[in-house]
Amino acid sequence: MQTVQRPTSAFVGASWGALACGITAYLAGLWLAHMELNEKGYYFTLLLLGLFAAVSLQKTVRDRSEGVPVTGIYAGLCWISLVAAILLLAIGLWNATLALSEKGFYAMSFVLSLFAVVAVQKNVRDLGSVRDSEPATE
Repeated sequence: MQTVQRPTSAFVGASWGALACGITAYLAGLWLAHMELNEKGYYFTLLLLGLFAAVSLQKTVRDRSEGVPVTGIYAGLCWISLVAAILLLAIGLWNATLALSEKGFYAMSFVLSLFAVVAVQKNVRDLGSVRDSEPATE
């Protein structure tokens, strides 16, 4: 088993900050958008699917790199889910009657959220690994 370095507080804070900024911006955009409630639900569901798929894929890749067995079907489902979320967002935005700047806003806040959630998941896992490897004190 390889040793894991503790992530710096700055990186942990930046990761959580980026995640909060991305999700908050995306949700604020949905809240203020002039679109039907079902459209807002569609974009909200895509955010949830994308975040879950990105975390799941990151965990799968990390497990495999550490020698933890992961079935091929699960890894494939992670990839399919992430690609589906991104494609569905792209298709939805392409066909939406939004200004080009609004479309770019949703796309960028979505991508920021996906990147940040992967960094947060990595930090959580690294901190857990470091905590588990430290000797117990009484």
